[in-house]
Amino acid sequence: MSRSTKPHEIVERALELSTADGCVVIADEESSANLRWAGNALTTNGVTRGRTLTVIATVDGKEGTASGVVSRSAVTADELEELVRSAEAAARGAGPAEDARPLVTGTPASPDFTDAPAETGSAVFADFAPALGEAFARARAGGRELYGFAHHELVSTYVGTSTGLRLRHDQPTGTLELNAKSPDRRRSAWAGRSTRDFKDVDPTVLDAELAVRLGWAERKIDLPAGRYETLLPPTAVADLMIYQMWSAAARDAVEGRTVFSKPGGGTRLGERLTELPLTLRSDPNAPGLESAPFVVAHSSGDDASVFDNGLPVPATEWIKDGVLSRLSTTRHTAGLTGLPLSPGFGNLILDGGGEKSLDEMVAETERGLLLTCLWYIREVDPATLLLTGLTRDGVYLVENGQVVGEVNNFRFNESPVDLLSRASEAGRTEKTLPREWSDWFTRAAMPAVRIPDFNMSSVSKGV
Repeated sequence: MSRSTKPHEIVERALELSTADGCVVIADEESSANLRWAGNALTTNGVTRGRTLTVIATVDGKEGTASGVVSRSAVTADELEELVRSAEAAARGAGPAEDARPLVTGTPASPDFTDAPAETGSAVFADFAPALGEAFARARAGGRELYGFAHHELVSTYVGTSTGLRLRHDQPTGTLELNAKSPDRRRSAWAGRSTRDFKDVDPTVLDAELAVRLGWAERKIDLPAGRYETLLPPTAVADLMIYQMWSAAARDAVEGRTVFSKPGGGTRLGERLTELPLTLRSDPNAPGLESAPFVVAHSSGDDASVFDNGLPVPATEWIKDGVLSRLSTTRHTAGLTGLPLSPGFGNLILDGGGEKSLDEMVAETERGLLLTCLWYIREVDPATLLLTGLTRDGVYLVENGQVVGEVNNFRFNESPVDLLSRASEAGRTEKTLPREWSDWFTRAAMPAVRIPDFNMSSVSKGV
């Protein structure tokens, strides 16, 4: 369909074409801009545009309501009816949907529903690009090479339903990843930031941080596998907490399949997970981390239901003052489990009341490890949420409050839930970029966390 056709017009036309008992139409208008660089010089840049249309048809039958979902990109005006009919055919050919619920009603319409979609472009880097050039010059003068990318995406999502919902949300997402390497490639350090508009990230500040870390890496120290006091920076904490939340579906817990299942039946809701006053929460209106205030579900799964599209998403405390207080539910799983309705999350914030920076926590460390980030995180055992993964781009030994050198990388085996129970200190919460999950989840604010006995299970030759 021509891009001159506004997304809200596409939604309205698809709803008009529908002959199903119920219909949900989601139009995602996407634009992105990116910069990439290597060896202290820009290599590529570009801007993209795209549109995806998802039609969810529901059909009532004697045995229940069935749903059919079809999603396509670059749909033309001539193809729109065929897309709607395909969704209806999928619904009529499917059995009753287990998660079937009446489509959502009553949510006030977005005042900008009929406005043109928001778009990003190269102008988003107007202030960032000159600062990047300055970072290149400083790195060149300092004998280091910078590699990395900056990516900005803006998605305008329009949700319309046969029950009268007309909702719209604009989601900007920006990521900056910067690697500094020594000319011989034997030393590497990484830093990343998340941003909504690239006005709050300064590559010269990151370059200065990386220069310090490359300096630490001039001294190499070999350490064996074992349990070490370890400082997890906010990015590593974010990766672990995100995976924990992805595993926090109420139904799975009630059915005895996750770390949040109580032995003998039931869930661990109400159980203290940590002695620290930690609160893990999500809030669609959190400053700088804003996310969709209503459910946008392109498909149904353990933690989402297409029938819940448009359902308001409230601020939720998943862990409150160290106690597990909520597990995620759809309307369907809330009914099954008898637990409160707690739709999914678009951001994640861990507050512990700490005021110390990571540097201040390092200064108070007698002997321990300082990590840069984690990667290649995989689940080993869902019953305990045991994860394995690798350290990357710098593990440093701290002695008497000073970083004394870089040690080898490790493979780790840890459960984030178990880590919470053993954490002895949490620092100041700050906005961070989870490195492992940055392709899927970027809106996080976390503190650095001290673990007295982090399990480095084996030595790794990873970088």
